[in-house]
Amino acid sequence: MKKTITLSLVLAASLGLAACGEKKADEAATPEATTEATTEGAADGAMDAAAGAADATAAAAGEAADAATGAADKAGQAADKAGEAAAAAKDAVGEAKAATEEAKK
Repeated sequence: MKKTITLSLVLAASLGLAACGEKKADEAATPEATTEATTEGAADGAMDAAAGAADATAAAAGEAADAATGAADKAGQAADKAGEAAAAAKDAVGEAKAATEEAKK
């Protein structure tokens, strides 16, 4: 009799544990839970990608601004040199005219 009662208690406890274990497994695999986890993961990934793209865009804009500033500086230096060359050419033309008039006399 003791063996039968002990065996029935062990069987009842095993069935109770098995039933609870299956319920949690079913809850974990529900479409809602899977969809929610997938959606949250996708949203997190999208937000991370957007943040990375924004950082890359800001860095590129900074580099472009630096390059534009450098180009403007070089253009200004070139304009200064061109002005100096034009002044030198004007002086040379004036000296050539003076020399031509001197030669005519």
